[in-house]
Amino acid sequence: MTLTQRSPWMDEDLDAFRDLARTFCEKELSPHTERWIENKQVDRELWHKAGEVGLLCLSIPEEYGGGGGTFAHETVLIEEQARAGDGGWGVALHNGIVAHYVLAYGTEEQKHAWLPKLASGEWVGAIAMTEPGTGSDLQNIKTRAIRDGDEYVVNGSKTFITNGGQCDFVIVVAKTDPTKGAEGTSLIIVESERAGFRRGRVLDKIGLKAQDTAELFFDDVRVPAANLLGSAEGQGFVQLMQQLPQERLIIGVTSVIAMELALRETLRYTKEREAFGRPVFSFQNTKFTLAEVATEARVARVFLDDCIAKHLRGELDIPTVAMLKWWTSDRAMKAIDECLQLFGGYGYMSEYPIARMFTDQRVQRIYGGTNEIMKEIISRTL
Repeated sequence: MTLTQRSPWMDEDLDAFRDLARTFCEKELSPHTERWIENKQVDRELWHKAGEVGLLCLSIPEEYGGGGGTFAHETVLIEEQARAGDGGWGVALHNGIVAHYVLAYGTEEQKHAWLPKLASGEWVGAIAMTEPGTGSDLQNIKTRAIRDGDEYVVNGSKTFITNGGQCDFVIVVAKTDPTKGAEGTSLIIVESERAGFRRGRVLDKIGLKAQDTAELFFDDVRVPAANLLGSAEGQGFVQLMQQLPQERLIIGVTSVIAMELALRETLRYTKEREAFGRPVFSFQNTKFTLAEVATEARVARVFLDDCIAKHLRGELDIPTVAMLKWWTSDRAMKAIDECLQLFGGYGYMSEYPIARMFTDQRVQRIYGGTNEIMKEIISRTL
């Protein structure tokens, strides 16, 4: 029995693309991971290289410089990045989230101006939602974007921003009318070159240490009124709710592949490592534990594949993807913990991949909306 079965949404085109993605990740990611962890960010040149071979904006139409693919292409790249042992390159957010806000809500002029730069790697994209006092509570953000003639003046601060250390293009969630709550929220594009934009520190996290998660500050940043994303002010909260399901689907992808990789690594280790004169795998506890992990990984993959297929058809609903996000991220954390235990003391050593999987996975239960928020979303439909 193979540990993973071929997903039903795969086809020959995606097989060929997987070969490209795997070759790129093995060459451009694996050899540099340790250095990126020390530097708390990937090399900026990585983005240019990825753009040159066509790995950026994979599911954006070719007329805007993208790859003309689908979410299936994004999934394959995420999987191959994980198999290469890298958790630092924020390409899933750049490709699957930031670019799609522009595609969904941008004018033709905006799409032609912004998307080719994201597709080439000239720009690194980020989205600034979370603030020091808000977390998942996006309705109560304090960042303001107040209209002043033909410009918006942006003031506020954001934290936990993926790609924040290198971003050139930031979608800022801000209040354009602070008196209207969620209905006063808008999405404003801020380019990093603008006066008043500054980066705080790259944050010291327990996992995903090569990812440049940073604080961002906006001090009277003036941007053209044309940088509003959408046809009118006040559409931001609806836009966020429409796009968050794809972000949560991405978290499902990363969680399931983490389960599968943890199982693979643990099987290899327990079959090679001996204790009391025989392989660790030969003990009943080891076999039973890994049988459970293998089963849960298979169930998670089937659920994920079903959600991907629905998403490709435009049929994935918000409660279902909330179920996927909380369940896969939760079960992956449990599975990796069980696997780490079988490594004994070596599982606690950072040079072992299982230790990095453990710390990297923990945040999946938090971002994209905490798992508690996911359960709240699901409960509303019961």
